[in-house]
Amino acid sequence: MARKKPRKPDQRPSLTLLDTGVPGLNEVLGGGVPALSFNVIAGGPGSGKTTMAMQLLFANATAARPGLFITLLGETSLKMLRYQQLFDFFDPERIGSDVHFLNLSEEALADLDDVLIRITAEVERLHPAIIVVDSFRSLIGGQRADISTVKIEHFVQRLAVHLTTWEITSFLIGEYPERDIRDPVFTVADSIIWLNQEAHRSSVVRRLQVVKVRGLAPMPGLHTIRITGAGVQVFPRTPQRYDDSHPRGNHRLSTGITGLDEMMGGGIPEGDSLVLAGPTGTGKTTFAMKFVAAGLAAGEAAVIAIFEEHPEVYLQRAKSIEVDLRAAVSADRLRIIYLRPLDLSVDETLEEIRTAVQEIGAKRVVIDSISGFEMALAPAFREDFRESLYRLIGALTGIGVTMYSTVEMVGGNAGLQFTGYQVSFLTDDILSQRYVEIEGELRKALVVVKMRGSTHSREFRTYELSTTGVELRESLQDYDGIITGMPTRQVRIPPRPLPG
Repeated sequence: MARKKPRKPDQRPSLTLLDTGVPGLNEVLGGGVPALSFNVIAGGPGSGKTTMAMQLLFANATAARPGLFITLLGETSLKMLRYQQLFDFFDPERIGSDVHFLNLSEEALADLDDVLIRITAEVERLHPAIIVVDSFRSLIGGQRADISTVKIEHFVQRLAVHLTTWEITSFLIGEYPERDIRDPVFTVADSIIWLNQEAHRSSVVRRLQVVKVRGLAPMPGLHTIRITGAGVQVFPRTPQRYDDSHPRGNHRLSTGITGLDEMMGGGIPEGDSLVLAGPTGTGKTTFAMKFVAAGLAAGEAAVIAIFEEHPEVYLQRAKSIEVDLRAAVSADRLRIIYLRPLDLSVDETLEEIRTAVQEIGAKRVVIDSISGFEMALAPAFREDFRESLYRLIGALTGIGVTMYSTVEMVGGNAGLQFTGYQVSFLTDDILSQRYVEIEGELRKALVVVKMRGSTHSREFRTYELSTTGVELRESLQDYDGIITGMPTRQVRIPPRPLPG
């Protein structure tokens, strides 16, 4: 028997994918929902299942191929519509033409066969392209005790075959308080989208996971979701996007501080991630403001993400050191993103920053500060904060953005730690600020701790904060014990010249 020749890569069949209409969900699914598929949206009460399904329905229904929303033993259609019409995606003028609703509560209480007969009749009448059944779990759970598991499985199989034969993309909503995929519906499902709602102290977080999707490579892990007036939005985890990778060149960005560029070998390498670490009062925000001002003066747009003070206060502080950021904000060359809610996620933050970067073509991004960022997160996201921060930095520098982050040093002068995590592997460049006592006076000192792939000065320089920003002062090369905070001056004996 002749062996069948393998397909060439360009001959591989492709799936027709539907746009879900839910921001971020297409990306998580691997491109969208496969057309003519049998899908399950599962999760506990209040996790957003019905709203997501309704959003899908309105995004894909047309007058020629309408959408059909079937309610069973859950809330009535009238009650559901009362709340769903509050969302932006809901268009009441499309009801009865593009979108239809059907209540099968009486049939569901009678017999499974009656449900299938009624669904068949409505499909033959409307010829829908998409069907939502809410809640399928209540249909199975509400039956009489004498209905066997075999009959339930048979009903699920028949329903799945009918929906596929009718060339319909279907979504079955199931209310499952806990993850349990032993239900017969999961066996025949082409994709399973699981939503859950977690309470941590006084914070509530919603998350989504694609358990499976046939024919596609979904994005793994748990993804944050948020329900707003616009509907459901999914914030994908921040994976590495190889198609977005930006080749690094030799260009350097000015820090905006006289003398600091020379200490760093010419400035910050474009596309690097820099962390400025120091105790409170050492001028971290001032350094960051000067970095942004230098970029604006060079014609580069910038984005600043702040967590600890209102943008108006931030702008006023900048003006006090003769850095006028208001004009750049008015010209949309600078975006100040104020993120303060205590149930924030890293992925939401990245989406805000990345959207702003794309809209104004920003080359510089400031996070001020990482410490405030961590405190603004929901408790559920603080557990893996270091890993999330690593993903955020990688995603932004991967598209050519230069990151400048400030962080509060804790634990005195011993080491470079913040909130218990090491920062060295997270960044390309580290600047360290510290207080030192010199001749009975408290001074501020700065040192370049590391720069990947670049030479830099290793000397400590004192500096002062002035009305114009930052002024670097003398080198502390004649002092020992600087990192202890109490340096001592040493007499340096120059080396004896070699006999000539």
